[in-house]
Amino acid sequence: MIEIKNLVKKYGSHIALDHVSFSIEKGKIYGLLGANGAGKSTTMNIITGYIGATSGSVEIDGLDSLAHPEEVKKKIGYLPEIPPLYLDMKVEEYLHFCAELKEVPKEGRKHHVNEMIEKVKLQSVRNRLIKNLSKGYRQRVGLAQALIGWPEILILDEPTVGLDPKQIIEIRQLIREFSKERTVIFSSHILAEVQELCDDILIISKGKLIVNETKEELERSGHTSIILKLEVKGTPQEVEDVMEREFSQLTYQLTETAKKSCKLSVTVSNENDERETFFFAFTNAKLPILEMHQSTANLEEVFLEIMQETPSDKLVNESEEEQNA
Repeated sequence: MIEIKNLVKKYGSHIALDHVSFSIEKGKIYGLLGANGAGKSTTMNIITGYIGATSGSVEIDGLDSLAHPEEVKKKIGYLPEIPPLYLDMKVEEYLHFCAELKEVPKEGRKHHVNEMIEKVKLQSVRNRLIKNLSKGYRQRVGLAQALIGWPEILILDEPTVGLDPKQIIEIRQLIREFSKERTVIFSSHILAEVQELCDDILIISKGKLIVNETKEELERSGHTSIILKLEVKGTPQEVEDVMEREFSQLTYQLTETAKKSCKLSVTVSNENDERETFFFAFTNAKLPILEMHQSTANLEEVFLEIMQETPSDKLVNESEEEQNA
C-alpha cells in the first residue's frame, strides 16, 4: 500500500532522514519508534505531503506522492502531535469545515459529520467551542477530522500524549476499532502502548531505519536476552558454588528465602534453551529445583538495548531544524 524508497531529508548540513526505505501493508497497525529528533515526525510529514523530501520517493497504491498529490492526500487522514484545531469554532462547525475541505459530497456531508461525532463519541460536546474542551476531547476532535472522508490510511503522531489513563484507554480502543478497516501508522513514546496495539515495529535512530520487524520477531530477535528464574532448595553458598563452577560466564542475582531455599535470576542467551542444563547441574549437586520458568524481554527492554547499541551522536531537534530550514 505504501512504498518508501531511499528517503532523504536535509536541513542545511543536518541529515534528518538518511536513505530510509520500507513498505507498509494494508490492514495493519505500524508503530514508529525513536528518540526525540530521530526522524519520526519528519517521516510522517513527508508521507502526508506536509513537507517535501530532499530525495527519494513515496508511493501510495502505486501513485507517486509528488506526481499525484491530490489523489494521494485523499487516501490519508493525519493527526499531528498538536491537533490542527480552530479554537473559536464549535466542534460540529469545525468538522463540517473539514468535510468541505476534503470534498465530502454536499448531499451526504451532514450525515457523514454526524457519523464521525458518534464514532469518536463527541455527542455531548458537539455544540461547544473547541477552546473550552479538555485536552482529551480536543484529541478526539483531531481524530475525527483525520477520519473525515474515511481515508484508507491513518497517520497519528503521538495520539495519546498528555492524556490521562482513562482517555489513553479510550483512544487506544478507537485506534483498534479503526484498524479493522484501514491501515494505521502511529508514533508513541509509550512503549507499552506500541506493544499492545501494533503488528509491526519500525525503529528510527539518527535518521536511519534500524529495525523493521513484526512485534514477535523483535521480541525474539538477537537483540534480546532471556531471564531464567529458579527457586533452588539449598543455602546461598551451595547455589553460588554451582553457579561459579558451571555458569561462571553468566550474570545472576541471588536472594535467600525464608523456606531454606534461594531465588535465582539468570540472564541467558536466547539462542539455546538452557533449562535442561540448569536442571542437571543442580540435580548433580543434589540441590532440588522447586520452581523454574523463563521470560523474554519486553519491548521497552528491547528498545533500550537497541538504542544503547546505536552510537550516541548528538541529536538535533526536528522542530528546530524545520524552523531554521
